[in-house]
Amino acid sequence: MFNFYFILLNKFYTFEVFMMLDITYRNRDKEEAIDNLLGKSFGFWKRLQLKGIGSQRMVLVKTSPGFNKYKNTISDINYLSIELRPQGILVHLNKGLRNLAWSIPYYQLSVFKTNIFSLHAQGEFLSVSCDKNYRGNKTFFNKMESLKNEYLNQTYLPYQI
Repeated sequence: MFNFYFILLNKFYTFEVFMMLDITYRNRDKEEAIDNLLGKSFGFWKRLQLKGIGSQRMVLVKTSPGFNKYKNTISDINYLSIELRPQGILVHLNKGLRNLAWSIPYYQLSVFKTNIFSLHAQGEFLSVSCDKNYRGNKTFFNKMESLKNEYLNQTYLPYQI
């Protein structure tokens, strides 16, 4: 009985603290875990109303030590893209032929913009370069901040990214 609770606690702890999933192949359990944490993906009409829910491809510059095992080890450029969900964001990474997704709820998300753009959550971070792709993603980041503020019941956007 104790062993069962330990396994259940361990499984919950893994999904709650740092939820990086391999989504190369479709798996209902993983989809259900992502949907429970971030909400189901936006419907067709909401996607049109938001003028898209995905970012363009961005170049990954720097990561926290927890992400080293998810980066390409050869001298390849690492790319990421972000998908908006009703209760958070889904960061998509590629490592070789594997597709990985990092689930970040809005209440854990912190965004910083200096000479690089950083996403911080769950004790980890990803930094993206502010190059030509950033200019195309600027409206996306503003949309992400407004959805986060709407979800957290904040009435204003304190700054523009």
